[in-house]
Amino acid sequence: MSWMHWTGPTAGFFISIALILTGMTVWQYFSPSVERKGFLPISTTRGDRLFIGLLTSAFIHLVFIGVTELHVLVATAVSVVWMVILMRWG
Repeated sequence: MSWMHWTGPTAGFFISIALILTGMTVWQYFSPSVERKGFLPISTTRGDRLFIGLLTSAFIHLVFIGVTELHVLVATAVSVVWMVILMRWG
């Protein structure tokens, strides 16, 4: 792995994604999800909402980095709030 420069934030990012996926797998095993319709225009499962949330969180970070001078932790906080809203009511 010497070809990649691992920084603390990079390692934290990949560790957190791995923990989220592991947690969702365990949750799915013990409590299988059913499709439901929330504020999204399609019926989704927990996994669908997680994927949509991770994808939109990436875009939130790109917009913050490209358009504002705010610290990236602000984008992370916005993304966490967005993921909670999406997973609960999406």
